Amino acid sequence: MDVHPFLSWLQDTPFAIVVRENGYVFPWVECAHVVALSFVVGSIAIVDLRLLGLASLNRPVTAVLKQILPYTWTAFGLALLTGGTLFISDAVAYWDDEPFRMKFAAMALAGINMLIFHFVTARNIAAWSSAPRTPWSAKVAGGVSMLLWVFVVGFGRWIGFTVR
Repeated sequence: MDVHPFLSWLQDTPFAIVVRENGYVFPWVECAHVVALSFVVGSIAIVDLRLLGLASLNRPVTAVLKQILPYTWTAFGLALLTGGTLFISDAVAYWDDEPFRMKFAAMALAGINMLIFHFVTARNIAAWSSAPRTPWSAKVAGGVSMLLWVFVVGFGRWIGFTVR
């Protein structure tokens, strides 16, 4: 299925044209996207460092998750909104851009890693949440998460050199 006709229509909507052609809108939306993504990555790093046993060792993992994840999801929502706005400004070029696709592949893998953590590793979190040392499966989840989010940021930055 060829999505290019839909993407062409999307980037020709009045809103997309304003984002693309106004000298102020795209940079401000991009700035908001970077700030939101910084909060996403920073808050995830707090959780991942706890899972790796490198920070907040005196706090249960469950407490860290309960405190941090609402901020993560709020920031992720803002990153999704601003990223979508940037995308529609030149949807065909973004869709065809390899770093853009790699960024989304890394985000998808990070999402799968998160689901595995929450539905498999965290099934018995009560048994190890308060211990300074987490099980190897939690350490793997934290390490993989950090690596994938570094890739998301790296590929996202690379997009700026290949699309605009």
